[in-house]
Amino acid sequence: MPYQITIKPSDHGFACDDGETVLAGAMRADLMIPYGCRNGACGTCKGKILEGEIDYGAYQPGTLTEQDKAQGLALFCVAQPKSPLTIEVREVRRAGDIRIRKLPCRVEKIDKVAPDVAIVSLKLPANERLQYLAGQYVDLLLKDGRRRSFSIATAPEDDSLLELHVRHVPGGAFSGQLFTEYKGREIMRFEGPYGMFYLREDSDKPIIFVAGGTGFAPIKAVIEHALHHGVERPMVLYWGVRSLRDLYLPKLAGEWQARHKGFSFIPVLSDPLPEDHWPGRTGLVHKAVMADFADLSGYQVYACGGPAMIDAARRAFTEARRLPANEFFADSFTYAAQAEVPA
Repeated sequence: MPYQITIKPSDHGFACDDGETVLAGAMRADLMIPYGCRNGACGTCKGKILEGEIDYGAYQPGTLTEQDKAQGLALFCVAQPKSPLTIEVREVRRAGDIRIRKLPCRVEKIDKVAPDVAIVSLKLPANERLQYLAGQYVDLLLKDGRRRSFSIATAPEDDSLLELHVRHVPGGAFSGQLFTEYKGREIMRFEGPYGMFYLREDSDKPIIFVAGGTGFAPIKAVIEHALHHGVERPMVLYWGVRSLRDLYLPKLAGEWQARHKGFSFIPVLSDPLPEDHWPGRTGLVHKAVMADFADLSGYQVYACGGPAMIDAARRAFTEARRLPANEFFADSFTYAAQAEVPA
């Protein structure tokens, strides 16, 4: 049977199913507590049992000592409740609450989904997990000391592989190698998570997502996170690309729309090719939003893409459509060979 768990000092509560770890139950309830490995090895999730009984689970003795247990401490990534619990642990509610880490990873697979876009899946070591908020990014640490930043396209609830969407930049320090040399199984290092682009979950306003090109990546993570947790706020995604072939995951957004009645998807092509036979929306993606919404005063907007698109959308939405400036959240990046950040 489920056990009720209360977190102090916030007094947030959630139900933990029989056989479920405290961390898993908290994440299912969209209550984030610190974690790293998720298998009892790193100690990041260590907290105090104030009331109740637990099964400590499988953990490393050096991470949770007998002295720790005598003091009421447990590792919530492996501990399972045996009764209702009151626990004391810090909650993660903002990007600044998450510890930035350097971790190794392996290129698990590379999918060329468009002529100039690849989806790269990174696998962490078996005893490691990265805690992040949907929409944040990581810095890949290149061998020459340079960094290249890419948004994580997977939601934290599905973190077995970290997915990056990489546009091929001619002469790019990372993307050039990725498209011409990488075969998979390469070992890399990254640092993160970084960024303030994440869903503000304390609002009930409807959401407009505006993606330009591979700016779809962090928005994908945010949408999947929201749908996973049953967010009922109306959501509409405008994804702007040049031609039909650049709409590199069209079926995914269509599936979201088919499964969730409050979600809508509107692709916008700025320069469709004759062979596209495109019957849908054309032009600049932010202008498609303006054509559909005369008043944005009651909305939140999450936009990701090139600086020109972000600047145009911010200015147009706030000045001409009454969007409050503090309700426009953006992740702006360039495709310059010297700065593939973030993509």
